[in-house]
Amino acid sequence: MSVFSSSVPSALPSPAIVARLRAAGCVFAEDEVELLVSTARTPAELAAMVERRAAGEPLQHVLGWAEFCGLRVVVEPGVFVPRPRTEFLIGRAAELARRVAGPPVLLDLCCGSGAAGAALAVGLGEAELHAVDLDPAAVRCARRNLAAVPLPSGGALTGRVYQGDLYEPLPASLLGRVDILIASPPYVPSSSIDLLPPEARLHEPLMALDGGGDGLDVVRRVIAGAPRWLAPGGHLLVETSERQAAATAEAVARAGLAARVASSDELDATAVIGTRPDPDRPSLPPHAAEPE
Repeated sequence: MSVFSSSVPSALPSPAIVARLRAAGCVFAEDEVELLVSTARTPAELAAMVERRAAGEPLQHVLGWAEFCGLRVVVEPGVFVPRPRTEFLIGRAAELARRVAGPPVLLDLCCGSGAAGAALAVGLGEAELHAVDLDPAAVRCARRNLAAVPLPSGGALTGRVYQGDLYEPLPASLLGRVDILIASPPYVPSSSIDLLPPEARLHEPLMALDGGGDGLDVVRRVIAGAPRWLAPGGHLLVETSERQAAATAEAVARAGLAARVASSDELDATAVIGTRPDPDRPSLPPHAAEPE
């Protein structure tokens, strides 16, 4: 994936831009200025981008892209910005997907910009990828990003993005075929939304943040529907918080999947992994903790 990049003479001296962003509270002002200067195509565009960032718009929305797992993915204003912690989920999913014989079938629910599914597919080299989101702007971004996925192995990516509510828009032909199901659904409790940083609270869609009373409303729906779509031995990987991991794992076990928790202190990331039983393979012990 690519973004416009050029060496543009600044309408403002770089020290002045750094000072402007510092005054606006940007902790990494120098790094941000470098990205803004390298992305802007004209001095006027650079000046406008600096003002948008100083006004509190997320850097990724201002740039028009975000870096995720080494990829630059399109992120339009109003679309959820992929978080570094989700890279942990992708690493775990890739480890499991590599055990699948042949190109794995991947499903990315609550896909947002499509960054997670795209990164997973790139890491595998060949895959059949399906992605779903309810937000039309996110679906538009995901379609652009999946169409531009560079597979280093030269393999082919078969990808399709659907707009709709979780499993609802998926074709029946996928039932029982999904090897890896990844989901980064909203999991912030409704009462905590006001505590989020303004960049998220004011500029990202509420549907991508608000997980209901305990934060697990959408998570439970993802888990409840997963067994019908997973292949025997297939895996569900759901991003959650450390505080919510136990409740999420219990929901996975109630759905008939072997559940375990994986975490990364470095990335402050937690994922719950559920595996559909396969009569031909030994099952994983339920609720096994799997720290990084």
